[in-house]
Amino acid sequence: MSAGLKAQTDSGYQGIQQMHGNSEHPKKRSKKQPLTKGDRKNNRRIASERMLNEHVIGALKRFKILADRYRNRRRRFGLRMNLISGIYNLQSGW
Repeated sequence: MSAGLKAQTDSGYQGIQQMHGNSEHPKKRSKKQPLTKGDRKNNRRIASERMLNEHVIGALKRFKILADRYRNRRRRFGLRMNLISGIYNLQSGW
């Protein structure tokens, strides 16, 4: 990953800071350390930013190109992804 890119992950990727310094993920609570108001506010901000990406990924999975194993020619994958992305952008008004 490029250092200039910001990686936003869910709380399952706790060790990503060692591989990618510019990463951000929500803070997990534990029994001994509950989250502060600032931590909860930061987690909500991260979740709201990730929500847009997750909706687009879900919409692309409806076309089954990302949800299932791609069994066609590898060189046409990019063309098909571009076509599906164009259809999604046309529908959503982007």
